Amino acid sequence: MSKRNLNKVQKSAVESFGKPVLIFAGAGSGKTRVLTHKIAHLIDKDLVSAQNILAVTFTNKAAQEMRERVSKLLKNKNTSVNLGTFHSICARILRKEIHHLGYTADFSIFDVKDQVTLVKVVLEAMDIPKNYVTPQEVRHKISYFKNKLIHPDEAQSKAHLVIEKTYAEIYKNYQKALFENNAVDFDDLLILPLKLFEKNPKVLEKYREDWQYILVDEYQDTNKPQFMFIKYLAGSHKQVCVVGDDDQSIYGWRGADIRNILDFEKTFGNCEVFKLEKNYRSSGHILEAASSVVKNNDNRAPKELIAHNDVGEKLGLIETHDEMEEADAVVNALEKEIKLEKRNFSDFAILYRTNSQSRSLEDSFRRSGIPYNIVGGVRFYERKEIKDLMGYLSLIVNTKDTISMRRVINFPPCGIGVKTVDKCVIQAEKDKIEMLDVLNNPEAMGIRGKQAGSLTRFYNLIKKYNELLPKLNAGELVRTLIEESGIKDYYRNSTNPDDVERFDNVMEFIKSVDEFMSREPDGNLSHFIEEVSLLTDLDNWNDQNNRVTLMTLHAAKGLEFPVVFISGLEDGLFPLYSALESKEKLEEERRLFYVGLTRAMHKVYLMYANHRRRMGSDDLYGMVSRFVHEIPEEKLEKISFTSALTRKVIGGRPGKYTRTAVSRTVVDFDDFSVGESVEHAIFGIGKVMALSGQGENQRVGILFKDGLKKKLVVKFANLKKIESSNE
Repeated sequence: MSKRNLNKVQKSAVESFGKPVLIFAGAGSGKTRVLTHKIAHLIDKDLVSAQNILAVTFTNKAAQEMRERVSKLLKNKNTSVNLGTFHSICARILRKEIHHLGYTADFSIFDVKDQVTLVKVVLEAMDIPKNYVTPQEVRHKISYFKNKLIHPDEAQSKAHLVIEKTYAEIYKNYQKALFENNAVDFDDLLILPLKLFEKNPKVLEKYREDWQYILVDEYQDTNKPQFMFIKYLAGSHKQVCVVGDDDQSIYGWRGADIRNILDFEKTFGNCEVFKLEKNYRSSGHILEAASSVVKNNDNRAPKELIAHNDVGEKLGLIETHDEMEEADAVVNALEKEIKLEKRNFSDFAILYRTNSQSRSLEDSFRRSGIPYNIVGGVRFYERKEIKDLMGYLSLIVNTKDTISMRRVINFPPCGIGVKTVDKCVIQAEKDKIEMLDVLNNPEAMGIRGKQAGSLTRFYNLIKKYNELLPKLNAGELVRTLIEESGIKDYYRNSTNPDDVERFDNVMEFIKSVDEFMSREPDGNLSHFIEEVSLLTDLDNWNDQNNRVTLMTLHAAKGLEFPVVFISGLEDGLFPLYSALESKEKLEEERRLFYVGLTRAMHKVYLMYANHRRRMGSDDLYGMVSRFVHEIPEEKLEKISFTSALTRKVIGGRPGKYTRTAVSRTVVDFDDFSVGESVEHAIFGIGKVMALSGQGENQRVGILFKDGLKKKLVVKFANLKKIESSNE
């Protein structure tokens, strides 16, 4: 097996044998290369048989990639390495051994929905009031207990408050119910093997003999049960090799414990430590900037990454007025990169701290006709909470829209089930009237009591806002609708942690309506719905494989891009306000920034706004993130940007909502005709194939020279007429 593509330190780490091995693998330092070469080395040199090697990682994709690379290194020789995720390896053990714990081998694995359903059954059996705790809240609490290896009896003994005692009792009954159902949940997949090893030393000894060498990828992301699993298996022979980077430990919020990698030497003793410090991904300026930031963390192992590549360009720092101008600045910088550096859309990644930040970016990209893809999330206007709002608005505008009615008639939940809706459909067909009007006479369908009241209230709500359409502007109507329909209270009063972000998105939706009204003072709700629908449909015109990537910083871990934008770099957003009061949380936020910077190969743009409206509030005056200040000034290039939008603040008392008038300056647009040739800054020369509207509101469908089809809004596309197509 050849090791010619390994540097000196990588080669030493691969060949180390006989002691526990800790490999600190800095960003872009060839972690997977070392791990796969080490597995192949163990087999090739007959140090350990393939079937006696266990390699554990965090994703099935990573496991498959490692398997393929090992096979290639060994010239496609069949190997039987036990390679998989923690959950898959543990499930494999339990299928064989769980009978020792009283289960049968055909046990079920409950997913989140199954767990919530089971919690509901337990709560009902315990006669716990529905308004005391929610099933989702209980499920999160039980998962917390399990991640900390707190068993039900221990939870009960440690409980002092009434609510703590209640949670502990529910936890105990939940585990009993799981056992009675011959089922385990995802946390149990990691915990039950530990229980098995504790109660059955012979079973533990069997797996220690089977797995004589253990390798762990992304060790900095292990939680307590995963740590204990490795410690049990390697406890006697201590033939274990872990690879990770404490500077990329960013999952503390879901149980990962950075101490697992930092305390490795204390745990296993007499180990060899290797530091992979040569970075093969990023240019010198990017790497030095990232290192200068993460060095401010106290809780880390010292290391100094060295760039293999040239020094490259400085990091671009762009200050903008608000998040809308920030999105425009991203598009502007992206256009310049494409024109000057001949880059593809797929060369760019836009990273942000929270999902709700994607909305202004998506709007700007759609207006400019730039194809994009959201990783680790869904498009803003396709998220459930946003589609629910759009459903309400569509029904208010068009009361015949029965599809929208079906979507929202029981949201927020009010007891109107599918069978009730079916009765309404039948009655509407029988009476030959609109389905909405049927709701005003529930008695005719034999519907009484609470359901009848819910139908009448829904009917009155839709009718009221339908009549208010000519009297209220879109922003005012949406605000009052969210209040009166109960949507705002539904999300604000929910104890489901996921609903916090959903509520943020609802507030972000209000802002998108406000921005539409600023751009289109004469526009109404119908126009807004039309614009959103049209812009969303643009995706059908785009190349499926060549898109700008939008994602959260957490989702970007493990990926790399030639050019990376990090948006929203203001204290309170990144780092989050909640992290400013905790040194531990702030250090994790700093590591997250480090991860974002080290995704970039050639160029980084850092973006921050002086004003950013979040969660539907007034303007928040942003201060540039402390992380930006931790980058040496000589590594930064300040790039000035002023969008075509100029904003004039009109009146308003302090603390009150201030209306912002928007005027567009120096915009080139024409009334285009089918068949005319035009030029676009990014897509080049094309021919107008279809159009609608006139003047700056005109929309055009263009076929460009390379066969790419685009629908563009003229006002934002900055198209120029040309005399000939140069074909």
